[in-house]
Amino acid sequence: MNRPAPESRPRYRGRFAPSPSGPLHLGSLVAALGSWLDARAAGGEWLLRMEDIDPPREQPGAAQDILRTLEAYGLHWDGPVTWQSERSAAYAAALQTLQPLLFWCTCTRAELRAAKGVYPGTCHARRAPPDEKHAAVRLRTPEPLPGFRDRMQGDLTLAAKDTGTDPILRRKDGLWAYQLAVVVDDGAQGITHVVRGNDLLNTTPLQVALQQCLGLPTPDYLHLPVIQDQQGRKLSKQNHAPAIRARDSDRLLRAALLALGLTPPADLLPTELLPWGTEHWVNRQHRLHSVQPSELSGADV
Repeated sequence: MNRPAPESRPRYRGRFAPSPSGPLHLGSLVAALGSWLDARAAGGEWLLRMEDIDPPREQPGAAQDILRTLEAYGLHWDGPVTWQSERSAAYAAALQTLQPLLFWCTCTRAELRAAKGVYPGTCHARRAPPDEKHAAVRLRTPEPLPGFRDRMQGDLTLAAKDTGTDPILRRKDGLWAYQLAVVVDDGAQGITHVVRGNDLLNTTPLQVALQQCLGLPTPDYLHLPVIQDQQGRKLSKQNHAPAIRARDSDRLLRAALLALGLTPPADLLPTELLPWGTEHWVNRQHRLHSVQPSELSGADV
């Protein structure tokens, strides 16, 4: 009797990776909920990773506040929390692997602003750290940058002017950069699906390039439209978005589901919202759109 071939693709593993630069707000709740629903609807795992590699921007107590808030909203994660601040050895090992593709950059912020994101090649020949000043470590990216597939938008190839080139992997102050940490950790944790905000769409080609350089698989991507404030700006910590509160979980979970293209019945109990959302998540990506505060049924944004 012939046996079916084993499944070649690894089991679904998703993740949510907040930065502890402040408490969760409605925009971050939508991103967390979207990734949670995608994982649960697929019968997969949902991991939590704290991106605590930028101490100057971190707010004391924010990491624990984020954990408590996710639990209060019923977004429970699988396994232990990964703390990027404990992953320095893994980032250093990746940097060593990338050595032939690295260069040390001493360009000032003013010089880089003039280049408008596309690295001008000023320090390409600097293959070792300089003695006289601090330098950032950059990856020389291929030209053109690789394309990728987004589950909502299809196949995408973004222009270098929109993504930037030659990303920083270790900053001048010695701290690890987001691009390296996220790619190394997605690979180490076996992440198969990344669901996150559309504001990170333009980082994806750089991350795919880095994945290819490190011999890591590229996850399946879905970028969610972001919540906007009354001025049309992305709802964010930088724009002083108010923190979500545990006592508002019923109302704000309904608002987040609405932002994700789902309209829960008014008579659902609070404990029924997440099971209902999981059941109705499949094939709803086509209904996603940029959301204005007025669309969120009175949510406090």
